[in-house]
Amino acid sequence: MAKVHQLRPADNEKITINLGHVDLGRIDLLVRDGFYSNRTDFIRTAIRNQLTAQQEQVSRSVKRQRLEVGLLDLTRDDLEAARAENEKLDIRVVGLARIAADVPADLALATIGSIHVLGALQAPSAVKAALKDRII
Repeated sequence: MAKVHQLRPADNEKITINLGHVDLGRIDLLVRDGFYSNRTDFIRTAIRNQLTAQQEQVSRSVKRQRLEVGLLDLTRDDLEAARAENEKLDIRVVGLARIAADVPADLALATIGSIHVLGALQAPSAVKAALKDRII
Protein backbone atom coordinates (compact mmCIF):
# COMPACT_ATOMS: atom_id res chain seq x y z
CA MET A 1 0.00 0.00 0.00
CA ALA A 2 1.08 3.61 -0.44
CA LYS A 3 3.13 5.21 2.30
CA VAL A 4 1.85 8.03 4.47
CA HIS A 5 3.85 11.24 4.08
CA GLN A 6 4.11 14.37 6.17
CA LEU A 7 1.89 17.19 4.97
CA ARG A 8 3.53 20.45 4.04
CA PRO A 9 2.29 23.64 5.73
CA ALA A 10 1.00 24.82 2.33
CA ASP A 11 -1.41 21.86 2.17
CA ASN A 12 -4.44 23.65 3.58
CA GLU A 13 -8.16 22.99 3.66
CA LYS A 14 -10.53 25.93 3.83
CA ILE A 15 -13.11 25.94 6.62
CA THR A 16 -15.89 28.30 7.59
CA ILE A 17 -16.77 29.21 11.16
CA ASN A 18 -19.45 31.32 12.75
CA LEU A 19 -18.44 33.68 15.54
CA GLY A 20 -20.44 36.02 17.69
CA HIS A 21 -20.12 39.73 17.04
CA VAL A 22 -18.33 40.38 20.31
CA ASP A 23 -15.73 37.64 19.75
CA LEU A 24 -15.16 38.87 16.20
CA GLY A 25 -14.75 42.41 17.48
CA ARG A 26 -12.23 41.28 20.07
CA ILE A 27 -10.24 39.51 17.35
CA ASP A 28 -10.38 42.62 15.18
CA LEU A 29 -9.11 44.68 18.12
CA LEU A 30 -6.08 42.38 18.51
CA VAL A 31 -5.44 42.56 14.76
CA ARG A 32 -5.75 46.35 14.75
CA ASP A 33 -3.33 46.61 17.67
CA GLY A 34 -0.77 44.49 15.80
CA PHE A 35 -0.86 41.28 17.82
CA TYR A 36 -1.90 39.35 14.68
CA SER A 37 -1.59 40.19 11.00
CA ASN A 38 -5.25 39.34 10.27
CA ARG A 39 -8.21 37.28 11.51
CA THR A 40 -6.89 34.13 9.87
CA ASP A 41 -3.54 34.51 11.64
CA PHE A 42 -5.36 34.77 14.97
CA ILE A 43 -7.57 31.74 14.30
CA ARG A 44 -4.66 29.57 13.08
CA THR A 45 -2.63 30.54 16.14
CA ALA A 46 -5.52 29.74 18.47
CA ILE A 47 -6.07 26.36 16.84
CA ARG A 48 -2.37 25.45 16.92
CA ASN A 49 -2.14 26.46 20.58
CA GLN A 50 -5.15 24.30 21.43
CA LEU A 51 -3.77 21.33 19.46
CA THR A 52 -0.42 21.71 21.22
CA ALA A 53 -2.18 21.75 24.59
CA GLN A 54 -4.10 18.59 23.63
CA GLN A 55 -1.15 16.80 21.93
CA GLU A 56 -0.93 13.98 24.46
CA GLN A 57 -4.64 13.17 24.11
CA VAL A 58 -4.41 13.31 20.30
CA SER A 59 -1.38 11.00 20.29
CA ARG A 60 -3.11 8.46 22.54
CA SER A 61 -6.21 8.53 20.35
CA VAL A 62 -4.18 8.09 17.14
CA LYS A 63 -2.38 5.11 18.63
CA ARG A 64 -5.52 3.54 20.13
CA GLN A 65 -7.45 3.86 16.87
CA ARG A 66 -4.46 2.78 14.73
CA LEU A 67 -4.60 5.88 12.56
CA GLU A 68 -1.89 7.10 10.21
CA VAL A 69 -1.08 10.82 10.37
CA GLY A 70 -0.21 12.83 7.27
CA LEU A 71 -0.86 12.41 3.55
CA LEU A 72 -1.84 9.08 2.01
CA ASP A 73 -1.68 8.93 -1.79
CA LEU A 74 -3.34 5.88 -3.31
CA THR A 75 -2.43 5.34 -6.94
CA ARG A 76 -3.95 3.04 -9.50
CA ASP A 77 -0.82 0.86 -9.19
CA ASP A 78 -1.33 0.60 -5.40
CA LEU A 79 -4.91 -0.57 -5.84
CA GLU A 80 -4.05 -2.95 -8.69
CA ALA A 81 -1.35 -4.50 -6.48
CA ALA A 82 -3.91 -4.91 -3.67
CA ARG A 83 -6.32 -6.56 -6.12
CA ALA A 84 -3.57 -8.92 -7.33
CA GLU A 85 -3.00 -9.95 -3.69
CA ASN A 86 -6.76 -10.26 -3.13
CA GLU A 87 -6.36 -7.67 -0.36
CA LYS A 88 -8.99 -5.26 0.98
CA LEU A 89 -7.58 -2.01 2.31
CA ASP A 90 -8.91 -0.35 5.44
CA ILE A 91 -7.75 3.24 5.15
CA ARG A 92 -7.46 5.13 8.46
CA VAL A 93 -5.88 8.58 8.16
CA VAL A 94 -5.68 11.79 10.16
CA GLY A 95 -4.84 14.41 7.53
CA LEU A 96 -5.41 13.92 3.82
CA ALA A 97 -6.19 10.80 1.81
CA ARG A 98 -5.99 11.14 -1.97
CA ILE A 99 -7.14 8.58 -4.49
CA ALA A 100 -5.61 9.23 -7.91
CA ALA A 101 -7.77 10.66 -10.68
CA ASP A 102 -7.17 7.63 -12.93
CA VAL A 103 -8.61 5.12 -10.43
CA PRO A 104 -11.85 3.66 -11.77
CA ALA A 105 -14.76 3.12 -9.40
CA ASP A 106 -14.78 -0.67 -9.92
CA LEU A 107 -11.11 -0.94 -8.88
CA ALA A 108 -11.78 1.12 -5.75
CA LEU A 109 -14.78 -1.07 -4.89
CA ALA A 110 -12.74 -4.23 -5.34
CA THR A 111 -9.86 -3.11 -3.14
CA ILE A 112 -11.09 -0.64 -0.50
CA GLY A 113 -12.99 -2.13 2.41
CA SER A 114 -13.39 1.09 4.39
CA ILE A 115 -12.19 4.66 4.50
CA HIS A 116 -11.98 6.59 7.77
CA VAL A 117 -10.45 10.02 7.21
CA LEU A 118 -10.28 12.72 9.85
CA GLY A 119 -9.35 15.66 7.69
CA ALA A 120 -10.05 15.47 3.97
CA LEU A 121 -10.61 12.86 1.30
CA GLN A 122 -9.82 13.77 -2.30
CA ALA A 123 -11.00 11.29 -4.91
CA PRO A 124 -12.78 11.26 -8.25
CA SER A 125 -16.50 11.86 -7.78
CA ALA A 126 -17.32 8.44 -9.28
CA VAL A 127 -15.04 6.76 -6.73
CA LYS A 128 -16.57 8.70 -3.84
CA ALA A 129 -20.06 7.79 -5.03
CA ALA A 130 -19.15 4.10 -5.38
CA LEU A 131 -17.56 4.01 -1.92
CA LYS A 132 -20.18 6.13 -0.12
CA ASP A 133 -21.26 3.21 2.10
CA ARG A 134 -17.65 2.50 3.06
CA ILE A 135 -16.67 6.04 4.00
CA ILE A 136 -16.87 6.48 7.75
